[in-house]
Amino acid sequence: QEEGFGRRQSRRRDKRKMRLPRPITSLLGPGQPKAAGDEAREARGRGARMSELYSKAETLELRRKHIGPSCKVFFAKDPIKIVRAQGQYMYDENGEKYLDCINNVAHVGHSHPDVIKAAVKQMELLNTNSRFLHDNLVQYAKRLTATLPEKLSICYFVNSGSEANDLALRLARQYRGHQDVITLDHAYHGHVSSLIDISPYKFNQLGKEGKKEFVHVAPSPDIYRGEYREDHPDAASAYADDVKKIIEEAEKNGRKIAAFIAESMQSCGGQIIPPAGYFQKVAEYVHKAGGVFIADEVQVGFGRVGKHFWGFQLQGKDFVPDIVTMGKPIGNGHPMSCVVTTREIAEAFGASGLEYFNTFGGNPVSCAIGLAVLNAIEKEDLQGNAIRVGNYLTELLNKQKEKHPLIGDVRGIGLFVGVDLVKDQLRRTPATAEAQHIIYKLKEQRILLSADGPHRNILKFKPPMCFTMEDAKLVVDQIDELLTALEEATGSRTGNGRSTTAQHKRKMTNEGNSQSDCISESINHINGTACRQKNGLYTDNRAVPCKRIRT
Repeated sequence: QEEGFGRRQSRRRDKRKMRLPRPITSLLGPGQPKAAGDEAREARGRGARMSELYSKAETLELRRKHIGPSCKVFFAKDPIKIVRAQGQYMYDENGEKYLDCINNVAHVGHSHPDVIKAAVKQMELLNTNSRFLHDNLVQYAKRLTATLPEKLSICYFVNSGSEANDLALRLARQYRGHQDVITLDHAYHGHVSSLIDISPYKFNQLGKEGKKEFVHVAPSPDIYRGEYREDHPDAASAYADDVKKIIEEAEKNGRKIAAFIAESMQSCGGQIIPPAGYFQKVAEYVHKAGGVFIADEVQVGFGRVGKHFWGFQLQGKDFVPDIVTMGKPIGNGHPMSCVVTTREIAEAFGASGLEYFNTFGGNPVSCAIGLAVLNAIEKEDLQGNAIRVGNYLTELLNKQKEKHPLIGDVRGIGLFVGVDLVKDQLRRTPATAEAQHIIYKLKEQRILLSADGPHRNILKFKPPMCFTMEDAKLVVDQIDELLTALEEATGSRTGNGRSTTAQHKRKMTNEGNSQSDCISESINHINGTACRQKNGLYTDNRAVPCKRIRT
């Protein structure tokens, strides 16, 4: 049987060889010289095309035909077809290289060789469910909990951040029998029904009926745009007192709080870093009401903040959540996630009499991958890299803030950084259209960045952890050029670079239009469609107002 299998595999390989596309050099025609770098580009192109079944146009058409219309793509006007990736780079079907500044899923780098080896090695031996004993499961649980405070010692392995947060809600509600949940404004915790219910980022789009009676929304602890700002003497206590008032009002109406849930640093909410001490005070009020504190680390965990392994640890050693949820980076692209909690909460969950079983959660292959990711973080000092590169990136961006009136705020820790673009420094008016313009122009420069937040005006940096200082400088230099062009076009720049009210005097070209006019028209056009944008996604077919500026 083995010999027969080998012969069949050999015949299949021979057939695949026969179907390989013509070398790209044959398309140049006889006698045409190659430009410098063409050979390397051709090699990349050949490698990319070998992994393609369809042309980009065919792939797009099949996607429209078979994939749900609510599943959007980045840059819908001209989406990118990615066929391979390595480290912090992604490659399209033509072998063009894109710098990835947004992929916090490929945490230790795309296609990390050690992660791949661990997956293949275990897959060759066994993959089964956790009802059988296997060392990978307990070894990984031991290694993972060693990164957490001692009382967080019980693991439930699942397959996505949404599954993790859904299970966290079940644990919280079973613990005391309470039902209500306090969440932060603009929060996003996952796509399943139970999490849409507690995600204002999503349910606000559904109108008044979107918010359920058992959900209570607390203000985001945003010290740049929120009610209590950077000049407040104790913003942490002020925002925590808002949560206390919500609890008191809920209890007055006969409701009981099961949980307060928050990302340790809000991502979709606009790269918000809660002021130190906020979580401690909130936890005090929530515990008094019989609820638990859930720290959602799906976006920011596993060393991204640099100085700590978990984002919630930025609040101080005296803060320990009751439940921690993990996802995206845990498997470097492999679908896995985890909920870690206390023994007390886990035993209350088990007391219901219901067994908890997850078919794929904690399988040997997933655990082998999880261990490889932990090893890579440690072996390659990726936490140290997050500190060094993150500090350098923030320093470069702060220099741009001094130069460009469009930058209102730079905030972040490690490799989790946000740039808040504004039209007016004093009013802090969100520059939504300008942010969208910048991410589209960066895409043309083969740099992938996204914009998010309640007003879609925050440039988000959350790259693979192998991101380098050279990468940081490249991106910031490009942003500098784009901001300069925007400010010159819209008249928001003066000699000292800080005025946002100066009238710009444009020079006209022979065509009768200046580049400044083109950018202004482009921005005005985007302003009209800003409410339909999200993270560089466009659902309508927009006309391009000027050939020179494509947004």
